[in-house]
Amino acid sequence: MPERPAEMLLDLWTPLIILWITLPPCIYMAPMNQSQVLMGGSPLELNRLTEEQRILNRSKRGWVWNQMFVLEEFSGPEPILVGRLHTDLDPGSKKIKYILSGDGAGTIFQINDITGDIHAIKRLDREEKAEYTLTAQAVDWETNKPLEPPSEFIIKVQDINDNAPEFLNGPYHATVPEMSILGTSVTNVTATDADDPVYGNSAKLVYSILEGQPYFSIEPETAIIKTALPNMDREAKEEYLVVIQAKDMGGHSGGLSGTTTLTVTLTDVNDNPPKFAQSLYHFSVPEDVVLGTAIGRVKANDQDIGENAQSSYDIIDGDGTALFEITSDAQAQDGIIRLRKPLDFETKKSYTLKVEAANVHIDPRFSGRGPFKDTATVKIVVEDADEPPVFSSPTYLLEVHENAALNSVIGQVTARDPDITASPIRFSIDRHTDLERQFNINADDGKITLATPLDRELSVWHNITIIATEIRNHSQISRVPVAIKVLDVNDNAPEFASEYEAFLCENGKPGQ
Repeated sequence: MPERPAEMLLDLWTPLIILWITLPPCIYMAPMNQSQVLMGGSPLELNRLTEEQRILNRSKRGWVWNQMFVLEEFSGPEPILVGRLHTDLDPGSKKIKYILSGDGAGTIFQINDITGDIHAIKRLDREEKAEYTLTAQAVDWETNKPLEPPSEFIIKVQDINDNAPEFLNGPYHATVPEMSILGTSVTNVTATDADDPVYGNSAKLVYSILEGQPYFSIEPETAIIKTALPNMDREAKEEYLVVIQAKDMGGHSGGLSGTTTLTVTLTDVNDNPPKFAQSLYHFSVPEDVVLGTAIGRVKANDQDIGENAQSSYDIIDGDGTALFEITSDAQAQDGIIRLRKPLDFETKKSYTLKVEAANVHIDPRFSGRGPFKDTATVKIVVEDADEPPVFSSPTYLLEVHENAALNSVIGQVTARDPDITASPIRFSIDRHTDLERQFNINADDGKITLATPLDRELSVWHNITIIATEIRNHSQISRVPVAIKVLDVNDNAPEFASEYEAFLCENGKPGQ
């Protein structure tokens, strides 16, 4: 008795199973709201339907098809069978004709009006159009009257890996500071793949570096490029060319690939101190050079560039700190030594300075590399110049009595040539200051004598200019002012101003 229910259940399911096996692989769907969307699916997806769903669908009237997708780029000697449309109408005495309309009907897709087979007659490209919406209808063969409402369905174009990855924004350029730590991010690149990103691995990209190791690395999935070596030095190599590959199919064999280039430039940091080109500089300067004149230039070279190479210059020691100064030339990046005070060859013939060059912008990250400064010694030799004679006094004051004898000496001026090779001096009077030629001077010793008589009552002061000229170089002359004061002597008797004043003197004032 317990075996009887099982036998009854087996008797019930056996005819249904036999019917399901004998039928072609297909799906039956009843139309909804006078229209039916027929969705495609693979045989694996169709097999997921439960047996109960298959039985339920077969009990309804509707369209039937066994395949609603087509592989792109497929071509062969015959049109490709995309799918088969069929209605569960009992043909009986009726002849059925199938009609197809919609996207590509008649041009891309053709239907056999008797069997309902749909063929693709052209090669399809999913990247141009991924799906087509069509409408199928069964009509009477003779009257063309619809036998059922039209049904809409979709043919999907199945993707194949027929597009290689492309870097649309390449070639790329990026910068990263020199001396960066390992793993510093440089940039990221992006490739695109026109294949279907949700079907298979046709658009799954993996990135790698073909050229550019061991300096840079790339994350396979994100395409973030990083430094693979620490402390890359711009001064050793400034620019790197990196070749990047994007490969689809997850990077597996058989995938398509595309490449691009990335130029990475190392930007400068202040990691190098200034260094003088030489430890000792020699300059010479004439003693009569004008104040402010540039005497010479010193330069501390810096392998860095831009503001990282800027240095300031100072005189930090030496016996000429009061006479010389140094300024920084921002354009040439050197130091200019200039004269602050007059030089005198006869007093001091040479000077020694200690100059320093120090970076203006210090990067504390590299302070451990030592002081970012350097020093050098500057020797300055003063050259003798042919200087004009120098009078013993800037001015002279002489006094002479008005009754001094002619040719008598009333005073003397002296001058010398300050040069080592002293030249003899000749003296003369600038006659523009002694138009009446009242004075003479001895050309050799500078003694001034009286040439014409003096009269204090006519002129108390005489101002003349004495000229001293080097005999060896007549262009070297000096001038000095000489003031001569005439002293009074009792050489004039009293004189009445008028006859009335004389009468008063003899007779006294009236009334006396």
